[in-house]
Amino acid sequence: MQTQSLSEAEEIIRDSQEYTLFSWSKQSGTHPIAVKYADGVYLYDYDGKRYIDFSSGLMNVNIGHGNQRVTQAVVKQMQEVAYVTPSCVTKVRGDLGKRLAEICPGDLNKSFFTLCGATSIENGIKLARLYTGRHKILCRYQAYHGATMGVISAGGDPRKLPVDAQQAPNFVHFDLPYLYRWEYGEENLLKEAVAQLERLIAYEGPGNIAAILLEGESGTSGCLKYPVGYLKAVREITLKHGILLIMDEVMSGFGRTGKWFGFQNHDIIPDMIAMAKGLTCGYLPFGCLQVSNKIAAIFDDAVLPLGLTYSAHPVACAAALETLKIYEDENLFENTIKMGKYMEQQVEALKQKHPSIGDFRNTGLLGCIELVKNQKTKEPMAPYNAKPGEMVVMNKVAAKIRELGMYTFVRWSYIFVAPPLCVTKEQIDEGLAIISAAIKIADEVVCE
Repeated sequence: MQTQSLSEAEEIIRDSQEYTLFSWSKQSGTHPIAVKYADGVYLYDYDGKRYIDFSSGLMNVNIGHGNQRVTQAVVKQMQEVAYVTPSCVTKVRGDLGKRLAEICPGDLNKSFFTLCGATSIENGIKLARLYTGRHKILCRYQAYHGATMGVISAGGDPRKLPVDAQQAPNFVHFDLPYLYRWEYGEENLLKEAVAQLERLIAYEGPGNIAAILLEGESGTSGCLKYPVGYLKAVREITLKHGILLIMDEVMSGFGRTGKWFGFQNHDIIPDMIAMAKGLTCGYLPFGCLQVSNKIAAIFDDAVLPLGLTYSAHPVACAAALETLKIYEDENLFENTIKMGKYMEQQVEALKQKHPSIGDFRNTGLLGCIELVKNQKTKEPMAPYNAKPGEMVVMNKVAAKIRELGMYTFVRWSYIFVAPPLCVTKEQIDEGLAIISAAIKIADEVVCE
């Protein structure tokens, strides 16, 4: 009996499933898209089907796919030198460090180059403890900082629960209410959020706390908005107690919110900034921990006990430096602000059509639509950390989105809306039309 031959796409998927492991997935349940090439805001598979990428990959491909300026910069650097140890230097390393010092506010002038967001934050935690001589790190529930053992413990995301018994010590979490489900008036929200943090600091002992770690703007937890004025209040508290403030800008950095960094929407300057994603837009793995002069100065005459084999990798530095130029040359921040406002207008119109849309939280082009079973009770279409049986409706919505030609991040009751910063009005309309068609599935189960 003759066996049927596999298509090229089927063979590619089979080999990946048989010989590789997939992140955050039941391995027998993966249905990946076999991507042949990508351009701008679109992905193309081996059958020629086009998918609009409405989450910029994992909210990292800010400049869009296939920008050949990055390719050319990478090739040029590889032709000169592809790798040197971190104890050597290259021109591109210094050029990138100098450019980041110009971009970052205050005295955040020193770059420690890493491999990704997790390694940026890991090293920030180490540095905070070394600098202060303290051990505790305060972190938010419903925040995600990465998957290595240290930062998954720092995060408040339920993905850490399967490895909870092995978690790293001295991370203390606090809850932070957000307006959509706060029942006691917006004027009381900031007061309660700040008072809760002050109580926690008193309970834990301010002299034990090395740093507070927060996202510049909330990402995969649902783009949860800070109470207005909250980060300014946090900064005042940290300065009062000699606590460092580390901002995780891995997702919200590099134009995603319309500014270089998300925290700049809140008029503060932290002590350290963790970067990755939009620094190279995923063209190469790369990260950076940006550190203030004050912190860096203590290592002028003492050994800095941080190190990575691929720190300041020259090819990744070249990709980053060219990416930073692209943001400015193509006016991507201005486009983000303009398209973000347009997105908000269009989603507001969708709310009138779809009773399942409960809330839309967005800053620039970092947003998510939250679906609910009832707009008055605000019961989510799928609960926080939903079990498979609670994801039936949202799984159908996600499947319809993909069937109609969209790739985007769907989690619990959230549909993420974070396209590349080069997106146009026409492409936003195209994407929202797909989401609107898929949301009709959720509308059918809404309880009035």
